[in-house]
Amino acid sequence: MKRIAFALVAATMLASPSFAATKIGVSMAKFDDNFLTVLRNGIIAQGKDLGVQIQVLDAENDVGKQLDQIKNFAADKVDAIIVNPVDTSATQAMTDAASASKVPLVYVNRQPVNVDTLPANQAFVASNEADSGTLETKQICKLLAAKGLKNADIYVIEGELSNQAAVQRTKDIHEVMAGPDCGVKLNILSEQTANWSRDEAQSLVTNWLSTGKKFDAIISNNDEMAIGAIQALKAAGKDPKATPIGGVDATQDALAALQAGDLAATVFQDAAGQGKGALDAAIKLSKGEKVERKVYVPFQLVTLENIGNFIKKN
Repeated sequence: MKRIAFALVAATMLASPSFAATKIGVSMAKFDDNFLTVLRNGIIAQGKDLGVQIQVLDAENDVGKQLDQIKNFAADKVDAIIVNPVDTSATQAMTDAASASKVPLVYVNRQPVNVDTLPANQAFVASNEADSGTLETKQICKLLAAKGLKNADIYVIEGELSNQAAVQRTKDIHEVMAGPDCGVKLNILSEQTANWSRDEAQSLVTNWLSTGKKFDAIISNNDEMAIGAIQALKAAGKDPKATPIGGVDATQDALAALQAGDLAATVFQDAAGQGKGALDAAIKLSKGEKVERKVYVPFQLVTLENIGNFIKKN
C-alpha cells in the first residue's frame, strides 16, 4: 500500500510541543470548488496555527479514490482523518475502514448517511442544513411579498442528488412553502439538479428560459448555481434584479453579486469555521478526548444591511 509523505504546515521551531507530532490526513471531495477551497484553507490555516502536520488530498469526486485515500492514511498511521465525502450515502465503508485501523475520523461539511451510528471516535462538523434552505426561502418569500405578489411561480435548482445537503435544502424549500411563514403561495414550475455547478446551472436556466414560461424567482441550493442562473438571465437580455434569485454559502462571488443587486439572497455558511472545527475535533479525538457526535457552526442570513460582517470571513 502506498505510503504518504506528510508536510509540516508550520515551521517546526514554532510548533506547539503538544501538537508537533500530530499527523492529520485530509481527503477533500474535490479541490475545484470555491466553497470547498475556503473549507480546505480553514483546515490548513488552523494547522499552521497549531503546528500540526497535515496532508490534504483531492478525491477528484471519486468515491473509490476517496476510500483508498482513507485506507492509505490509516496505513501511514496518522493520528486522525478528516473527510469531506464525495457521496454522503457511501460513508459507511469509510467509517468501517477507519474503525478497523482504530484511527479517529471526522466528517466535515457533508453529513454522512450513518451520522447517527458513528462510533465514539468519529464525529461530524458542519452547519445544520435544516436552517440553510429555510433562511434562504423565507428571504425570497419576503422579497416576493414586498412586490405585492400573493402567488408566485418559481424554479428550484438542486445540488448533487446524492448529497445530503442538497436533499435537505430542497426539503427546506418545500417545508417553508407548506408552512405559515412564507406569505406568498409558491408554485414550483420545475425542480432539477445542476450538481453544484455554475456552468450546469447556466445551461439549465437557459433551457428554462427557452420555454417562454414566466417565473417570479429562482431558489438555488448553492451560490455557484445561483450565479449560473444570473449569467443565463443576462445572456438572454434579462435583468436579474427583476427576478429574485437565492443561494447558499455567501462565497466572495455571491457577496459581490448581492452588492450589485443581481443576487437577492444568500446564507453564510462558515466554511473556514467548519474547517477549523473539524481539525479541532480530530485533534481531540486523537488524544482520546470526547467530542459531540454532531458539531454545528450556525448558518446566517446575509442581506445588504449586514453584508459588511461577512465580506472578510469567507
